[in-house]
Amino acid sequence: MSETNTAGNSSGSRHQLYIYLAWGTGIFVVLFAIVVLLVYLILRPCRPSFILQDMTVYNFNASTAPPFALTTKMQVTLSSTNPNSRVGIAYQSGMDIYAVYRDQQITLASLLPGTYQGHKEPVVWSPLLNGDSVPISPLSGEAFAQDLNAGTVMIKIKLDGKVRWKVGTWISGNYHLNVLCTGNIKFGDMIIKGMPTDPCIVEIGL
Repeated sequence: MSETNTAGNSSGSRHQLYIYLAWGTGIFVVLFAIVVLLVYLILRPCRPSFILQDMTVYNFNASTAPPFALTTKMQVTLSSTNPNSRVGIAYQSGMDIYAVYRDQQITLASLLPGTYQGHKEPVVWSPLLNGDSVPISPLSGEAFAQDLNAGTVMIKIKLDGKVRWKVGTWISGNYHLNVLCTGNIKFGDMIIKGMPTDPCIVEIGL
């Protein structure tokens, strides 16, 4: 009988221990989440600002008859500034940047390297964007001919990637980064300079 009671007491003690461990873990997770939330609310990290500094076009032409295709070779210079005074931004490796004409991607995505951006620091990327005979819709092909006659073609530069916020030794999870910049390409010389039109649109979300 005593052995049975001892085994029962031992089993009950282990059960109680598991309950305490579960409660302790739960309380730790809740407290950690509250601390993270408080840090985020107090610091309120602002989105980085992006500027399309330059567009140098080396090749940009389309077929004049169906099936329409567009060949593009350009180098863009994109800069980012961290407006936060106490929050760093860690850009994760594998960010995609590519050119778009009338909502159609016209170059392959170039991969940007990951980098860390400290407080109030700028970061500059200058990728080369290429697209060889990329098919475009008949409507886009006709619009390109009209834009060409007008002497100006509007191109959008898109960047898709992930960032993390960094405060001291604390690093947040990944946030999706979407950047949209617009520039006008004016035709004339062999090397064409595109002119940025409006400030880049920056969106960050989960």
